[in-house]
Amino acid sequence: MNPGSNGGSHLAPESVGKIGRIGLVAGVAGLVLLAVGFATNKDQLFRSYLTGYMWMLGLSAGALGVLLLHHVTRGAWGVMIRRVLEAAASPLTLGFAAVAFLPIAFGTHSLYEWTHGEVVAADAILTHKKPWLNTTSFLTRSAIYFALWIFFAWVLSRLSARQDETGDRRLALWMQRWGAAGLVAYLLSMTFAAFDWLMSLTPHWYSTIYGLYVIIGQAVAAMALVALAALLLGEGRSPAVPFQPRHLHDHGKLLFAFVCVWAYFGYSQFIIIWSGNLPEETTFYTSRLNGAWKATTVALVLLHYALPFALLLSRDRKRSAKALAPVAVLLLLARWLALHWLVAPSFSKDAFTIHWLDLAAPLALGGLWLFLFTLGLKARPLLPANEPFLKEALAHD
Repeated sequence: MNPGSNGGSHLAPESVGKIGRIGLVAGVAGLVLLAVGFATNKDQLFRSYLTGYMWMLGLSAGALGVLLLHHVTRGAWGVMIRRVLEAAASPLTLGFAAVAFLPIAFGTHSLYEWTHGEVVAADAILTHKKPWLNTTSFLTRSAIYFALWIFFAWVLSRLSARQDETGDRRLALWMQRWGAAGLVAYLLSMTFAAFDWLMSLTPHWYSTIYGLYVIIGQAVAAMALVALAALLLGEGRSPAVPFQPRHLHDHGKLLFAFVCVWAYFGYSQFIIIWSGNLPEETTFYTSRLNGAWKATTVALVLLHYALPFALLLSRDRKRSAKALAPVAVLLLLARWLALHWLVAPSFSKDAFTIHWLDLAAPLALGGLWLFLFTLGLKARPLLPANEPFLKEALAHD
């Protein structure tokens, strides 16, 4: 393909629309189940919703982080998947995430111990943290996070659309500059979002590496999504995106790297707390390494690291979309388990729990997100025709 062409032959196949419609139906069905949960068990609804929400958000936020990284590095690896990342981290999907945050905003009293005035008044540590952990500042910061993410997604989307229309090579430089600023803003804002939305579920406990642990998990989710999109868009006699084994190999290696870095951050957090052996720090792990949650911890290590690590060692598997897809599905399921492992023990330390609402929440949010994601894929040609590095990416060896 000539980089200067309009890219009209690289449009999303009809199967993308069908998948989007399936997602919409699943999302609506999930919403009905959530409504039943709200009427029958409001506290459990908010807890399950938080896990499902963070799983769904990880797809968009992770894609935004990888997209920003691509623009900063200008690597050929990112050109072929740029439209997938732009659709996943679009103002539409991130705007949906902002709206979908509203139940969490209304459910803070059911989720966070620090919203109970009598508890805070009787606890010196929570009183000390009150200037940060209070409902007004929590909601204000959350609004700032979403404003930043949507803003950078909008800027990159506008510049990308202008590049398609005009072919102005200077726009690539502007995307690189905005990508650098956006990457810093994303890393900082998502770190604090992880502190606010997840770590404050256990307000006496803290970890300075927690934000990076959540961020790299989102990157795993984003690259797993890319692997599934490569199967959908790169198959058939006339693939929508001409993925070659070398392209898939690049994406598989990046997924492999993110899996390893996730394990590294998780182990680093654990070993530092274990070696310090301070009661206020070890409480997070004692409830997860002993008793009812011990098996879940072992399963998480196996499903999120050991098994994907072993499977992704294979060069042939990383060069095949069909072989890579099962690993991607495994990691997306493991991402939900990782978030459930972060959230649920905060409310049930002595008993392992999976409520039916824990499944309804990702069904609802994931289904609606998938529908919006497919709308983004169908909106524009799947290759950025006027990207200066497109020819290099297509010939990438």
